[in-house]
Amino acid sequence: MSDDYYGHDEDHPSPWGPHDWDHGAPHNSWFPVIMAIGIGIFLLMFARVFSFGEYDFSYLPMVFVGLAVVAAAMIVWWRQDMSFDGTYEPRSSGAPFKSIQIRKVGTWVFLMSEMMIFTALFSTYMRYRFGIPRCDTVFESGDWVEGTAVTCFEPASHLIASSWWHIAPGATNTFALIISSFTIVQALRWAHKPEGSVDEEVRRKRIYRYLGATWCLAALFLTLKMIEWFIGFHVPEIGFLGLQEHEIPSLYSEGYLINNDHYQHHDYIDETGAHMMANIRVSATMFYVTTGTHGFHVLGGLVGLTYLTYKAWTGAYTPQSAVSIEYFGLYWHFVDLIWVLVFPFFYLY
Repeated sequence: MSDDYYGHDEDHPSPWGPHDWDHGAPHNSWFPVIMAIGIGIFLLMFARVFSFGEYDFSYLPMVFVGLAVVAAAMIVWWRQDMSFDGTYEPRSSGAPFKSIQIRKVGTWVFLMSEMMIFTALFSTYMRYRFGIPRCDTVFESGDWVEGTAVTCFEPASHLIASSWWHIAPGATNTFALIISSFTIVQALRWAHKPEGSVDEEVRRKRIYRYLGATWCLAALFLTLKMIEWFIGFHVPEIGFLGLQEHEIPSLYSEGYLINNDHYQHHDYIDETGAHMMANIRVSATMFYVTTGTHGFHVLGGLVGLTYLTYKAWTGAYTPQSAVSIEYFGLYWHFVDLIWVLVFPFFYLY
């Protein structure tokens, strides 16, 4: 095959970018594939470092190797994309996606594969939720012996929904993601405004500010997630509101862990003072895997927003190149929709 087939010619002299898009798309970027390989290395090695409370740090160097591969591939990929000005947006020529932008088709195919992942997680959760006796049901039945752990399902909502303060981080995150869907749409709206209808400097500022606001909301989501899981928070005394000073413990400090087979909750003490112990490995694993997978998608969106915000700050987005924000917006709305399902299933029910 000729060099032109891969995009190596006088208009696209280097696979490292930037490219001259006036002469078509450069079909020579392997860096998305390399980035995917890096993510695979990272996830595989990270899973080997942490396994049900056992730590094997011999795999830690490979974790950083995976991260380095991801970072290097992402930087090159972004450098290639920086020159994209909307001049050439390749479209599909065959059925059933004829005349539809190839990147949009790819985005929808990717989102469909993501739907299968979360469908599997939700269905597994429901299978265990209804297939394993609930811990409160086991406790009330009296079918347990003190000092012997009983395998039962303890939903995280038993802790999280126990008070308004416990549920505050999750509820705040719900509003944060809903608002972020609005801000990403506003960024696209300003990018789509016809040339001449708005001052270009105003366009630039509005786009990067709305994208920056989306970035901040995504960062808030992850911060509150860490507070909920690992840190907890302090509620000060506010007399005129009738609030007493107290601590809201994290799930970690409450012992809600994937390796806890001797979990004890203050509700599981009978009138004689006997304390029921529960093996909650399955229920805790389902909670952390599902919400963690969603959190990983938010983290990926945060990384993407970093690039989009920077590119918007340079004034690179115009009505012609606004499609990049549109494609990211599809992904971000999907992340928002998944959380709207995760929140009631895992935090309220």
